[in-house]
Amino acid sequence: MTADRKPRKDAVRNRAAVFAAADTLFADCGSPEDVTMADIAAAAGVGKATLFRAFGDRTGLIRELYEARLEPIREAVEAGPPPLGPRTPAHLRVPALLDAVLCFKLDNRHLAMALESGGADSPYRTEHYDRWHTLLRDLLRSVPGPDDDDFTAHALLAATRADLIAYLAGEKEVPREELRARLASFTTAVLDSRTGQDRPPRT
Repeated sequence: MTADRKPRKDAVRNRAAVFAAADTLFADCGSPEDVTMADIAAAAGVGKATLFRAFGDRTGLIRELYEARLEPIREAVEAGPPPLGPRTPAHLRVPALLDAVLCFKLDNRHLAMALESGGADSPYRTEHYDRWHTLLRDLLRSVPGPDDDDFTAHALLAATRADLIAYLAGEKEVPREELRARLASFTTAVLDSRTGQDRPPRT
């Protein structure tokens, strides 16, 4: 068997079935912690042992499902056109990146909550968080301002935490476009404060 051998068709089908089942269960549950590997296996029509062999544990499954849903955004960030792509100036790309994260978590709120609230690992130690933080930190380094790029990147990402988004969009019923506008305003204020630009007076 060669190292680059393609997965069997049944394995591909099982993976798609597992992702679809997990997506539905997390979307319909009252709390992400209520969904177990046994629930997902039963809904997908596969054995529980199959899940553990494929994903390691519940957190591993959630991470892989999250990454699969995030793939179009990752491709746009790595090689796409402005405003997400690498040719975009930092002062335009930072707000666009945060808007993309916000919209993704609004569209996949149940999945983001399951990933960020479940498991023993801190959400700040996950691969996807490190990737976003590193990208924002490196972009901030190209924006004139104090030497606090690492902290500022964390602070900006804190505005897109899944539990905050769920609270604002769910309990507080803040409309999607208003959330996007508020985040854009906050991000602009942070960037302007680093460059010393004067903000217009509030009315």
